[in-house]
Parts: sequence; C-alpha cells; structure tokens
Amino acid sequence: MTGTDPQSASTPNPNADAEGPGAAGPTMNDSDGGGSNGTDHGVVQLHDGDNVWMAARALVAGETIGNLRIAGSAVPAGHKVAAQAIPAGELVIKFGQPIGKASCDIGVGEHVHSHNLVDAHQVDSDWRSLAGTAFSTSSPAKKPTVPAEKTWQGFVRPDGQVGTRNYVQILARVNCSATVCHHVAARFPPERLAEFPNVDGIAIGTHTTGCALRYAGQKQQMLGRVLKGYAGHANVGSCLTIGLGCEQTTPEYLSEHHQLVAISDPRSLPVTSPESESVSTTMLTMQAEGGTRATIDRAEKHLETMLEIANQNSRTTVPARHLRLALECGGSDGHSGWTANPLVGALADRMVAHGGAAVLSETTELIGAEHLLVARSRDESVAQRLMDKVDWWKQHVAMYGGEIDNNPSIGNKAGGLTTITEKSLGAVSKSGTGILDGVLDYADTVPKQGLYVMDSPGFDPSSVTGKVAGGCNLVLFTTGRGSCFGGKPVPVIKIASHSTLFHAMRDDMDWNAGQLLEGVSMDELADQLFEELLQFASGTQTASERLGLGDHEFVPWTVGPVL
Repeated sequence: MTGTDPQSASTPNPNADAEGPGAAGPTMNDSDGGGSNGTDHGVVQLHDGDNVWMAARALVAGETIGNLRIAGSAVPAGHKVAAQAIPAGELVIKFGQPIGKASCDIGVGEHVHSHNLVDAHQVDSDWRSLAGTAFSTSSPAKKPTVPAEKTWQGFVRPDGQVGTRNYVQILARVNCSATVCHHVAARFPPERLAEFPNVDGIAIGTHTTGCALRYAGQKQQMLGRVLKGYAGHANVGSCLTIGLGCEQTTPEYLSEHHQLVAISDPRSLPVTSPESESVSTTMLTMQAEGGTRATIDRAEKHLETMLEIANQNSRTTVPARHLRLALECGGSDGHSGWTANPLVGALADRMVAHGGAAVLSETTELIGAEHLLVARSRDESVAQRLMDKVDWWKQHVAMYGGEIDNNPSIGNKAGGLTTITEKSLGAVSKSGTGILDGVLDYADTVPKQGLYVMDSPGFDPSSVTGKVAGGCNLVLFTTGRGSCFGGKPVPVIKIASHSTLFHAMRDDMDWNAGQLLEGVSMDELADQLFEELLQFASGTQTASERLGLGDHEFVPWTVGPVL
C-alpha cells in the first residue's frame, strides 16, 4: 500500500474493477506522523472514481494530509471526508459507486455523513439494465488458483454430510415447550457432559412461535424448514424435539410437510442414505407424557441415550469441499466494507474454488448493491429471482410504513455508515468475486458447491439461523462495532474490521482484519485465515465457544400473522 497525495491521485489503479467494491486495492495517503508500523495513514482512497475518502484514523479539524485540509469539524475513524467539492444534489461516490446525494453543498475536507448525505437509490425493476451486456457465464468471474486440495477433521454422517462439531440438539416445536427444553439441558451440567468426550455439548433451539398460525401457511412452512434443518444438521449427532401437544406444529404436520419423522426410542434411529430426504428425530409431547415434570424426567433418560450414541462418533480426515460457509456481518462500521468484508469475500472465493459453498443473506442489506450481484448471476433466472426478492422486500417494508434506508442502525451510523446503499455496497463484498449460482428461500437446503444468496432479514440471529438450517457448518462473522454473537451447533468465527476493536474486545474476536491497514496484503491475510478456518472446522474452539455463547441465538424468521 502506497502513500499518495490525495489531491493528485489521478493514476489509474491497476487493481481497479468497475464491477464493484472490494476489488480495487485501497490507496493509503500519509501524513508526516508515525503510526504503529512507521506510517500514519490518514485517509484511504477505496476506488479511483471516489469523491469521498475514508478516515483511517481520527482526523482533527484543521490538520493537513498531503494537500487535503480537514475543514469544519473532526472526522472519526471509519467516516468519510470529501476529497473534492460536492454541490447539493450531486452524487457522493464511494467504492466507485453512488452511495447517495449531497443534501447541501459539501466543501473539500468536510466530514460527509447524515447531516449532508441522503440515500438516493431506486430499485430498477428491469434487471437487464443492471446486468449490462453479459452474465457471468459468458464472462467468468475470477477464481483463485487452488495449488492442492486442503483437508480438515470432521464428523462424517451416514447421509454423507460432514460436521464441524458433534452436538446433541434439543428443539422446541412450540414456545409452550421452551422452558421444558432448558430444564432438560440443565440436568446435564459440564461435569456430567464430561462423560462424553466426543460430544461438544447440548444445543438448545427454542423460539416464540409454533401456534396461532395458519396450518401449512407460509409462517408454518418457514418454521418447519428450520426445525428439519437443525434436526438433520451435519453438526448434530442426535436430536430431541419437544412440544406441548395442541400446537399447529404437530409431529404429523412435520412428517407430512417436511419429512421430519418422529421416533419413540433414540436407539431405533434408521440408517439414513445420502438419497433420503427424511430426517428422524425423537419426539416428546408434554400433554401425552403427563405434564412438565414427567416430560423433563423422560427427556433426561432419552438425552442420556442420545449422548451415548453421539459419543460413538469421531473425527476423520475430509476434503475442504465439505465446508459450507455462512457469510455474516453485524455491528458493521465504516471499516467493514474495505477490510473485514472483502477478506471474507476472498475466503468465499477460495472455498468455492475448493469445491465448497458460501452463502450470503440479509436481503435488505443487498439493496443498493443488487446490480453487482445481478451482473455476476449464473443466468437470467438467477438474476430475476434475486430481483423478485428485492421487490418483495420493498413492498413488505412499505406495507408497514417503513423504508429500506431505515436499516442502518444507530451503531452503524456512529461507525461511519450513512445510507443503506453504502452499507450494502460494503456488505456484498463478503460474496467475493465469483459467479452467483442461485437464490434460496429462507432455510432452504444449501447445495454442496457454489455461491448463493439466501433470502433473510438484516437481523443477525435470524439470518444465521436460516443459513445453519440450510446446512452451513461454519459461520464467518465480521464486525466493526463489536458483536458478541455466538452459535450452536455451528461455530462462529468473529473477524474485527480494525485493530482498535480487535484489542478492545479481544475475548470476543478471533481474527483481526485491521492488519490490512498495517501493511499485510489481502492475499497473504486470506491465505492465513483460510488455514485457520480449517483448524476451527477441525475442532479448535472459537472465542464465542470459549465464552459459552450460543444458547439463545436460535431465532427463526417467520412471515405471517399471529392468529
């Protein structure tokens, strides 16, 4: 990364890619001071065409960086500063893309944020105008060279799936059985679980629905897909589901609509073939068992047996292609879109090149960048399906009097993100540069190879729940403000977008993408993290696992009225 005069940086960046953010390497612009690596990077040019630059550190009003004088007020780290005058109504450009319009005249060196920038993105219903002249099939996206097949240590299941962990899962069929589920798990404290060294623990999945919904309607179908996905997940050695008895989500419904088959004895689990679509799970019903205490007692006996069964599994060497990565960002800031998210995108490219899969979600946080994914779509049907999801969200939010631009949170804005378009352009860089192979409904099964978008809201627990239900067995989670998210039965790798956060919340962070601002190249850091990713998949505990997080992050997204 080179130091450049921000007023004269007109030489084209050889790494620049007009297709979207994250491809062009940032240009650092240095002041005369000394930073942690001997250079004080004051501002960063993310793309040759940008008229706003990024503050790599807190900038003081009146200081000069090259020929750029910080005017008006201080600019916090991760925020934007005008590299040139921007008249009212003119587009503000970041990542080489418009992120909104100036709401008033903006002078050179001024802080650019909510006080002078508004979103101006309009969803184009004609996706062909977004795609340009060719899809990725005629203009293949870049893929990294794979020198040799990588391997890791995983749990191979009878149906051919491979788990990164080995949990016993307890699922509530309805909120009315949620407390019972937690009481059952409480009967297995750490000292009792220590008797089963090959089992990572008990994962609890309780939620707020399961009844007061239209039978077999959209809401119930979404919940059913989640329950089946968790019960049959590669990271689950055995599963117990508990219901009250009078709910809509009955064993009969789950069997008929989702091939989630009830068995009475966990030892009678059938041998599942890779061709089978059914999943077997032990089911208990509180009303049939005689109430709360009787159900807990019976469930404890079942769980003891299930732990014994799961403990018979052990790890074996498997190819990297058995990994399916859930790509997530939460508590994003102005650094996220040019450090942590592009780093995850580089890992997604590597994963797909190795024959595995990567899944992007949070549809509301793609709006403003949907044209970049349309242009990378496998074919017209994929592009059309993505735009259909975007259009649904636009109508869905409007029905409640909201706007998509309401998505950036208070924390996002404090970290430097101003509009949904800006947030989306940074978020989409988690998908890397590869071909978009498909668009999935929430909690749909994720294919074994390729890059996919799964429809979901921009709420981290619901988004991750859907991708795990789809089969993702490792979560890459970037954060700029400091998320403390953890997951069971799938481990979550937390990636800090800058070094200050990484060191301030060291117990919660697994990796520091801020190294990209300190002289480490993207390829070097991505190669290092890919090797670490394989170690995490093989059983190395993540920060959130060491903290014991993950018992309350199971949050299925369901759409429909409570009746």
